[in-house]
Amino acid sequence: QMDMESNGKSVDREGNPVSYDTGPLLFGEPGTDSQHSFMQLVHQGTTPIPADFIICKTPHHALPENHLCLIAHFLAQSRALAVGQTLAESGEDPFRVFSGNRPSTSIVLSELSPFTLGSLIAAYEHKVFVQGIIWNLNSFDQAGVELGKKLARPLRKQLEEQNPDQTLDCSTYGLITHLLSKDAVE
Repeated sequence: QMDMESNGKSVDREGNPVSYDTGPLLFGEPGTDSQHSFMQLVHQGTTPIPADFIICKTPHHALPENHLCLIAHFLAQSRALAVGQTLAESGEDPFRVFSGNRPSTSIVLSELSPFTLGSLIAAYEHKVFVQGIIWNLNSFDQAGVELGKKLARPLRKQLEEQNPDQTLDCSTYGLITHLLSKDAVE
């Protein structure tokens, strides 16, 4: 929320359109789950996606073997993004070639505590603020959020009254009609 809401803007502080990318797309997953959800795209996708890896040196549980496995995967993902794997290293399998040289940051916290979590949040808040200054953005307005809320009010009324406005765009009208129909999945 902090990053995408603050710097996901298409106009600068003066209201002029910007000609550069602003605000990253943020998503995440704990531990090795990410390998089966989005790391394929991060490693071999056509657009480089910067990644932040965050781990605690000391686990917050009594499962040292599990934590050792997580640390090994933390290191492996970071290394794979940095150095990749050549065609020769892959056994001449083009599907197993990784370009490497993909941007990533590795952050190691001593442990998970209110202090370390607060410090991490403060570091990201500062990053968002500095990016907003560099990109000449007002990081503290949320016009995109406000538009969604404004549009939701009359749509909710149409749903409650089961009476879609026929002057809506065809996509929204069709969705409301489908949601109000008996054919909608319950």
